[in-house]
Amino acid sequence: MTGIILFVVAFILLMIGIPVAFAFGASAIFAALIDPNIGLDVFGLLPYRIYGIMQNFTLMAVPLFIFMGFILEKSKIAENMLESIGELFGPIRGGLAIAIIIVGAVLAASTGIVGASVVMMTIISLPIMLKHGYSPSLASGVIAASGTLGQLIPPSIVLIILGAVMNISVGDLFKAAIIPGIIIVGLYMLYVLIIAFIKPDIAPLIKTDKNYKQILINAIKSLIAPFVLIAIVLGSIFAGFATPTESAAIGALGAIILTIFYRTFSFELLRYASVETVKITAMIFMILIGATAFSLVFNESGAGDIVTEFFTDSISNKYIFIAITMILIFILGFFIDFIEITFIVIPILLPIVEEFDIDPLWFALLIAINLQTSFLTPPFGFSLFYLKGAAGKLIKTTDLYKGVIPFIIIQIIALLIILFYPNLVYLLVK
Repeated sequence: MTGIILFVVAFILLMIGIPVAFAFGASAIFAALIDPNIGLDVFGLLPYRIYGIMQNFTLMAVPLFIFMGFILEKSKIAENMLESIGELFGPIRGGLAIAIIIVGAVLAASTGIVGASVVMMTIISLPIMLKHGYSPSLASGVIAASGTLGQLIPPSIVLIILGAVMNISVGDLFKAAIIPGIIIVGLYMLYVLIIAFIKPDIAPLIKTDKNYKQILINAIKSLIAPFVLIAIVLGSIFAGFATPTESAAIGALGAIILTIFYRTFSFELLRYASVETVKITAMIFMILIGATAFSLVFNESGAGDIVTEFFTDSISNKYIFIAITMILIFILGFFIDFIEITFIVIPILLPIVEEFDIDPLWFALLIAINLQTSFLTPPFGFSLFYLKGAAGKLIKTTDLYKGVIPFIIIQIIALLIILFYPNLVYLLVK
């Protein structure tokens, strides 16, 4: 009963606009007060839990990768990529949308900041796409979906947090996520090419008078800087030279060096990136503290044991458990962010995962793909907010919702592919 009260109170507080960290913390205090078997004494364990979190070396990578993303956001590197690759693929029907997907994938592998990627691509690309006759729904759907690739493609903040919560090697998670990431990017491109072929009017050709050889050279030049950074960050992890945290530090320094090289460095840029990093990091760790209090009361109430017994005794089939879990996370993604889902739901599921002897690496990738979908699902998908905020009156909300639905379906297809062909996760993991 206490477990149900926890979730109901947390949901009510979230719906009335209470910040997530305080909603989970307050629901934990309320449930502890009304349950005579728990009481407020249970929170005596909270400082030890928080201290354990502070000692987690892996979580140190989170602010460093966030900092790297904000530095690159203001460095003009992404803008150059969008312009040059857009020109490169313009002569192909749907080519501008393909270019945005490619840039989204490159940004994901070099920044991992969804909000920054979506806003930047909206400001630069959306007016151009609409000017050249792209339908508002396809244009907004492509930008929103491409911006969310940073949730799965390494170095992903989602994978780092999942690794910390599930006690899995982040390096292995990064390796395992590459193939699913490529599959999703490929499915995005395939959809754009098919829809552009079926309905030529919604994704027309873009003609240019420029020399195509020069366009190709410019496109290659624009990709050099991000690929160098990707090679340094991910290469050092995959080769075993550095841990994810150490490579994050290298990446942050590398991003600053690139801004100096491209002559976009300034102390105002450094200040902006630092302040924004502190804001987002503080939000993440406040949610983590609130979620820790929530989990503490949930486990002390015995609700965790009840959930485990229900799945292992009443259902006793791991695939039904996985299906229920994926549907639950998908539905939760309509209302709450991936951080809350990771910190609240995943610890509850871990004992059941162990009981069913499910490989945590494969399960983590299924969750990561599912969490990526949560950024696109109306009404509270964060990518939708970012895009609509940056686009203003350029597009209608209804066009935006219509545009993301095919990409949500693609995400579900990718999830099913990894579910039925788990070996794809282990192709790059030794």
